[in-house]
Amino acid sequence: MSHRLLAILAVACVFAPLLPGLAMMTKPLLMPEIWQALWTDNQWPQALLATLNSTLISVLGALALCLLLLCGLWPGVRWQRYTAQLPLLLALPHVAFASGFLLLFADNGWLARLCGVSFHLDEFGVGLGILLAFKESWFLLWIASTQLPHTTLSQQLTVAQSLGYGPLQSRIRVIVPQLLPRLKWALLAVVAYSLSVVDVAMILGPANPPTLAVLAWQWLNDADPQRVAMGMLTSLLMLVMLIVFIVVGYGLWMFIRRALGQFSGRRHQSGIQPLASGAGFMMSATGMAAIAMLVVWSFADGWFYPSLFPDGLAFSGWQTAELSSLTTTLIIALASSLLGFLVVILWLEGGNSRFDMWLVLPLFLPALPLVAGQYRMLLVLDQDGNWPGVIWSHLLWVVPYMLLVARPAWQQFDRRLLITAQTFGWSRWKILCRVKLPILVRPLLAAFAVGFSVSVAQYLPTLYAGAGRFSTVTTQAVALSSGGDPQQQAIQALLQMLLPAMMFIATLQVSRLVSHYRQGLR
Repeated sequence: MSHRLLAILAVACVFAPLLPGLAMMTKPLLMPEIWQALWTDNQWPQALLATLNSTLISVLGALALCLLLLCGLWPGVRWQRYTAQLPLLLALPHVAFASGFLLLFADNGWLARLCGVSFHLDEFGVGLGILLAFKESWFLLWIASTQLPHTTLSQQLTVAQSLGYGPLQSRIRVIVPQLLPRLKWALLAVVAYSLSVVDVAMILGPANPPTLAVLAWQWLNDADPQRVAMGMLTSLLMLVMLIVFIVVGYGLWMFIRRALGQFSGRRHQSGIQPLASGAGFMMSATGMAAIAMLVVWSFADGWFYPSLFPDGLAFSGWQTAELSSLTTTLIIALASSLLGFLVVILWLEGGNSRFDMWLVLPLFLPALPLVAGQYRMLLVLDQDGNWPGVIWSHLLWVVPYMLLVARPAWQQFDRRLLITAQTFGWSRWKILCRVKLPILVRPLLAAFAVGFSVSVAQYLPTLYAGAGRFSTVTTQAVALSSGGDPQQQAIQALLQMLLPAMMFIATLQVSRLVSHYRQGLR
């Protein structure tokens, strides 16, 4: 079997079954009674408002924080110091961050105990939007740090400042017009995630009514066929909302680009470095405080409101913790990342890179319609509620992330080595196993670690494909957030954070060991 056919078959096993599932979901579009039931439901208007609020706050807030730090700190030492913190902040899963954020800012959280002020996180989706703005701003900053041509922009900034423009004015004129087009796919991913996030919305609220994603999730799990159809229709409407956001965003970009191209000749010497430094410190401090809150709560031996500190510290919480979810998470994550690794290798070797965008498309679409489509197909195949179904459902997100990490290194591979190996009469598969994989072991291990962490963080695929029979650290953390034990919630959230961290450390050690024994080949 040729390498190209193998690559197509591997990718088809992951993505092709999704298409009939999505097609089956379009049936409610042609049912007027479902449209009528949806528009007359009293939860729909407020759920729509909460979704729009949280999404707008998330996207605009994340972009504003990203541009604030760039215009205030780039390209100095403070920018380098802040970007050095980004891997740790990015490694903090959304559910773990939301759990720590809740313990920090809730009505009976630590800050309420310290200041005596209540923070209403669940009103109109504002708290959800703020948390997502913080989390996604770190993602945008990381993308921006890899997209900015340092030498070229530094020269352009020098020219702008020599013409009398101040630090802020120079950066707005030079950095922003070049950066925003390069952030378009990252911003699309932020919009798609914010529209359809369920796990974080269930932790932070709003609760009654919830966001559209949570409402659709509740309807899809209802026993009433009409409610299920309403959930499908709402899931599809999220795709329409995504298209609306894309059109509006493109229109805003046209307006901003035209405004930035108009020069009045006025010079302003203002700078925002103190403001940017303060914002950067606040963002990092919030992330670190959320982690610290999880750690303290996991060891707290009694911590009642309004006490500022726990009565004592003990290991009793860890001793009574439900650790079966840890084993389940580990098995699913290892299996999905290993299978995803095989699919990615086959695609990189035999697939066409021009079609990569179709493979990473799930990252730029709302998750709930995709998960619902997967579930419909698993029901038809009678594969819901078992291990293969859950593992397959995770691959839809594991494979795109692994491909994004591995593709750059694969493209930069020195083809002269391949030509040399071919002169020995080696087959393509022998060259792959004996030449390519050993040389590219470090980026491939990094891709494996990313795939593992993505699988650990999956909530909706685990619930739907597993039919509620699989308990992972992510599903446990979300379940415990609704009136459960805050100590056990903190423990599950920490486990969700520690598993990817351990995998990243393990792959780093393996890559160092491989490099040590291959020093003579450098």
